[in-house]
Amino acid sequence: MIRPGGGGRPESVGRSAGLGGRSRGYLLDNARAEAGERFVWLAELFDGVTRGHVERLGVGAGSRCWEVGAGGPGIPEALAAAVGPSGYVLATDIDPSWLRAGEGYEVRRHDVAADPPPEQGTFDLVHARLVLVHVPDRARALATMVAALRPGGRLLVEDADTALQPLACLDESGPAQRRANRLRNAVRELLARRGADLRYGRTLPRALREAGLVDVAAAGFFPVGGTACDRLEAATIQHVRGELLAAGLADEAEIDAHLAAVRAGELDLTLAPLISAWGRRPAE
Repeated sequence: MIRPGGGGRPESVGRSAGLGGRSRGYLLDNARAEAGERFVWLAELFDGVTRGHVERLGVGAGSRCWEVGAGGPGIPEALAAAVGPSGYVLATDIDPSWLRAGEGYEVRRHDVAADPPPEQGTFDLVHARLVLVHVPDRARALATMVAALRPGGRLLVEDADTALQPLACLDESGPAQRRANRLRNAVRELLARRGADLRYGRTLPRALREAGLVDVAAAGFFPVGGTACDRLEAATIQHVRGELLAAGLADEAEIDAHLAAVRAGELDLTLAPLISAWGRRPAE
């Protein structure tokens, strides 16, 4: 059984959130201090969802797993606990500085959009969460991950669809909620300017079939309200504060008022849906 890992966690809307690694033009850069805070709360919100899918896909003792764009150590540690000493877990990222080598998994610097597979045709599971939405050549990245699977191996990709549910507050009941939604729209604008596909999550089942996988299925999840949503929102706004101001999408007073409302617990914040899709490489 997969157990939760400790410390910083993969992104995301993030990871790898998480939104997973540092790349040129990547808005939610791993190099910033706020990335660690985001990893923690993305993990709180989504690690249970990911672990549930991984367990259903049959990962266990002796399995070989590749965690793509890992961001933080949460999912690599959980995979390492699941596969045990007879298995193998590789965690990669463009910026692996939040990963901890020697914790039961190997760490490598790797760009899934540009580099060849770290190993060809050997993995029982390849997983990426909140990574491909930020990758310009998503088809190439998917092909790289599929090529790393053994025949019969499983690919699990989880990504956001911020166009499917673009609001920060579903219940737009007052000025604080309307301000939160304006700022969420501003962050979405920044992401779009950096090349993120805000409708990518809904395309995952088709993308996996086009990549040659079979037995494709998908599910969606998004939380509403609670401490983790509040803390993630605060960390994200602090992370992109300078970009919001530089782009003229918000001013200091608006950002400060929003953060004060978040700290006061006045908002029932939510996120874009996380779409999880999985499929199997056909036996050869």
